[in-house]
Amino acid sequence: MTPQHWYENRWASLVMAAILVLLAWAGLARWVGLDSFPSPWAAMGELPALISDPMAWSAILQSVGRMFAGYALALVVAVPLGLAMGRSRLVYTAFYPLVALAYPMPKAALMPILMLWFGLGDFSKILVIALGVSLPLLYHSYHGATRIEPKLIWVAQSMGMGPLGRLGKIVLPASLPEVMIGCRVGVVMALIVMVSSEMIARQEGIGNLLFTSMDMAQYSTVYAVIMLLAVLGIAFDALFEFVRKRCTHWHDSTQSLMDKG
Repeated sequence: MTPQHWYENRWASLVMAAILVLLAWAGLARWVGLDSFPSPWAAMGELPALISDPMAWSAILQSVGRMFAGYALALVVAVPLGLAMGRSRLVYTAFYPLVALAYPMPKAALMPILMLWFGLGDFSKILVIALGVSLPLLYHSYHGATRIEPKLIWVAQSMGMGPLGRLGKIVLPASLPEVMIGCRVGVVMALIVMVSSEMIARQEGIGNLLFTSMDMAQYSTVYAVIMLLAVLGIAFDALFEFVRKRCTHWHDSTQSLMDKG
């Protein structure tokens, strides 16, 4: 077995990257010398007070709740639609123009329209998160469905399995590795759109906490919130990667054997 270099270890490379970013940040802050650009040590000094603040925890929980509600809505809609587009020319022809139109559009730009339609409550934020997450889920689900061995479909058809049965018992399991990649991308996308939506509809949540701190010139708190968001993103990504490996361990094992061969 070839020995693994330290940079091939995910966590070691992540720690090294974080150290380099902090050092570069500290040097740049010292060179700029502005109150609006504090050092990383000043921002890290605000983290204990931020984490121990009940109002901050309430904002975090509200944001995470909306994030996963939008993510779940996108999963329910986008994954079956992407699989169907990958296996049905009719479904692909019907929905592709809409997907192509929505792809380049910034999803946060829809927030004012959704606010006009549904108000400033949670639903408009959940909906814009779902829209932001849907495209990577749809894309990877579609490509996963197009790469299925035709023999699997032929065997299912010969056994009398209908389209919905093939979708749930053949297409989804065979496409799962690609679908899980889309799900992992969607988790990070959900976090980004969640913060963006809360910056626009400033009532509650992490985005509101971030802008309120900026309005009050609490710049160290602003950067502390950004650092907290980075930690949340890394934690969610690591958690989902753990789930992905457990759900598609058979695919990873097969891929390793193919690479060795």
